[in-house]
Amino acid sequence: MQIMDRAQEFLSKYITLNGEEFMTVVRALEIREFGKKQFVTKPGEVEQYLNFVAQGLARKFFYKNKEEMVTHIAKENEIICCFESFTTLTPSAYVVETIEPTSFISISRQNLEDIYLAVPKMERLARMVITEQFILNEHWEYDRVRFGSRERFIQFVKENSNLLQRVPQKYLASYLNIKPETFSRLKHLLKRS
Repeated sequence: MQIMDRAQEFLSKYITLNGEEFMTVVRALEIREFGKKQFVTKPGEVEQYLNFVAQGLARKFFYKNKEEMVTHIAKENEIICCFESFTTLTPSAYVVETIEPTSFISISRQNLEDIYLAVPKMERLARMVITEQFILNEHWEYDRVRFGSRERFIQFVKENSNLLQRVPQKYLASYLNIKPETFSRLKHLLKRS
């Protein structure tokens, strides 16, 4: 699937754009390519882009002392960004880094504001995407508290089994808030059953 086809597919889940509106949006987008393990946003930088993952994987994390705390793993057709920094133009406490070679469809903050004026339907899309992200985050936070490590692991594998092959185990363990040795034991038990 072509990269802009992915963008159109994503947009059409939320709103219907005519040809002219879609072309206005496309002109505001940038295709950005990153190799494996490249920083997209570093801590202390102001997030410049809202990123849609067209191909590849990226993670968002922060440092707690020297330990990396993974808070988001974004695969194809998902959005990744240091949202607070992007919105408030303040330095980010988070890092966005690719896990494998990744192609983003990105939009700068200024281009996003211009699009809201040129194509008012895009504000509706933004509200819908923000609401969806909020619900996903709330659901994830709830599951992290109510489930033990084994249940979180099983739930994650049910919903994201392909990521077990694509994402280093230490990142998944951090994301699931599980000790790496516990994650390894659970993965081993999964293989045996």
